[in-house]
Amino acid sequence: MQSQAYKRDFGSDGRLVTLSAIAAGIGAVSTVAAFVLLHLIHLCTNLFFFQTFSFADRTPAEHHLGIWVIAVPVIGGLLVGLIAKFGTEKIRGHGIPEAIEAILFGKSKMSAKVALLKPLSSGIVIGSGGPFGAEGPIIMTGGAIGSLIAQHFSLTAAERKTLLVAGATAGMTAVFGTPVAAVLLAVELLLFEWRPRSLLPVIFACAVAGFTRPLLLEAGPLFPLHTQPVNLTAFGICLFAGLLCGALSSGMSVALYKVEDLFGKLPVHWMWWPALGALAVGIGGYLAPRSLGVGYDVISDLLNHRIIASAAFSLLVVKAVIWVIALGSGTSGGVLAPLLMLGAGLGTALSAVFPGSDPSLWPLVCMAAVLAGVLGTPLTAAIFALGLTGDFNALLPLLLATGVSHAFTVLLMKRSIMTEKIARRGRHIYREYSVDPMERVHAADIMTTGVTAVPTDTTLGEVAAHYFEEHQQFRSYPLITAEGAFHNFVDRAIVRELLDTHPKDARIGDLVGTLALVALPQHTCRTVATYLAAHGIERIAVVHDDQHRRLAGLISRSDLIKTSLHFYEEEHQRERLIKWLKGARRQRSDAAARS
Repeated sequence: MQSQAYKRDFGSDGRLVTLSAIAAGIGAVSTVAAFVLLHLIHLCTNLFFFQTFSFADRTPAEHHLGIWVIAVPVIGGLLVGLIAKFGTEKIRGHGIPEAIEAILFGKSKMSAKVALLKPLSSGIVIGSGGPFGAEGPIIMTGGAIGSLIAQHFSLTAAERKTLLVAGATAGMTAVFGTPVAAVLLAVELLLFEWRPRSLLPVIFACAVAGFTRPLLLEAGPLFPLHTQPVNLTAFGICLFAGLLCGALSSGMSVALYKVEDLFGKLPVHWMWWPALGALAVGIGGYLAPRSLGVGYDVISDLLNHRIIASAAFSLLVVKAVIWVIALGSGTSGGVLAPLLMLGAGLGTALSAVFPGSDPSLWPLVCMAAVLAGVLGTPLTAAIFALGLTGDFNALLPLLLATGVSHAFTVLLMKRSIMTEKIARRGRHIYREYSVDPMERVHAADIMTTGVTAVPTDTTLGEVAAHYFEEHQQFRSYPLITAEGAFHNFVDRAIVRELLDTHPKDARIGDLVGTLALVALPQHTCRTVATYLAAHGIERIAVVHDDQHRRLAGLISRSDLIKTSLHFYEEEHQRERLIKWLKGARRQRSDAAARS
């Protein structure tokens, strides 16, 4: 048992404490960034719609501009197009796909331009009436802050990824006050792994953001709600609501990229697209003023059933149209708040169809289910809705409806809004992950033992005659010292080359230098495979320890394939372990007859 002491439930990394400490600091900085972004949105709203320099939280729907309101979003779109053209193109879009792309393909490196220009552009767009939320911009901004701080330390790309995600989720926590949902968003969408080395720093960052948020922003749930406990009839309604929300999610995703394709065919530079898309926003805002801006007040009214179904339907049709057009134009803004509003509107319509239940429950359930379908994050969506409202009575319906919606989109759609944009750039993302078989198996489990080794004091002629004759048994052999320490490998090509330049009575150990690269029994097969790939070699020696380097065995590339055998058996071999009762009786009767 002592020889297996290195096997652990989780990988151990002493840098975890350092990363967690840095992540905690990033959490505090991201909270300040969220405070700045929200107040920038308030300032821009007052400047654009009320011509006052104020940070008061006012809704654009209260404006008195008349038909001139159509020009306001266009001005905002034009400014953002200029910022993207002459600043950085990375501010375009809703932020989350850009963060994912930086994580998976950019070694988690983000620039200071993004950290500064993303909140500025988003503040202008949303403040000028753009139908977006602040979550996408703050995720991008927080991620940029985390990445910039990480770049001041000597870190790996994986460690920078952790701090980037810590900043992104801490920003989301600060905006919405939902730290648990933010951590789940990291797990389901951003980290692409579930390891203590990445999960714990993210938890610390979100916790710090959650504790510091009341110092700068209003504490408590964003949409306080208390629904009545559900009964069995709600089960069927949740299934139906989940399917409808899944269909709506799919339709919104398809419509968004259809609009994006149409903008791509326009004979004008993309810099002008946000202004053209904002024209639709202005017209929609003139027809339905409450469709402008973030719309938290509308979400609150829908959840508390203060908007009748017919009015909610017309408002949300306008919101959906202008959101799809504006986001498809490549402007800067988030997706969560608009999706919450659209889902809550669908739930309001459902509550009119199913009057026997709490009318506030279904807007809440549907807004979470739409979010789950669009993002592909059912757990995040359920807990996010719970954190926004504090309504624990709705937890079970939330869980069921988000699961059904997610299942609908998984079965019908290849990709989500989050990944479609990245796929269009030729980069595929596979969002399923499990324990890597190579992480579960160690070098000691697959190495070849009882290896034929060549002593280092053997002469060159003896090596050629005894090990590389006509009936050579192995492609190469390890060289070991008299103490059993691994020295290097020798193969036929090396021997032939040495024979051309050295006498046959020379000791092979003197002619071949010591190879430093070795593996230890406790190394995982993933580590061994990385060694082989990084150094372009086909085999590696496994030694008992680094100091004495006594040879324990060898691992070749073909040995690593063994780790996939168990995976194949679990995933592909189908078998019935419990047979039907009649079949079992028949087998017993047949056995008795044969005896």
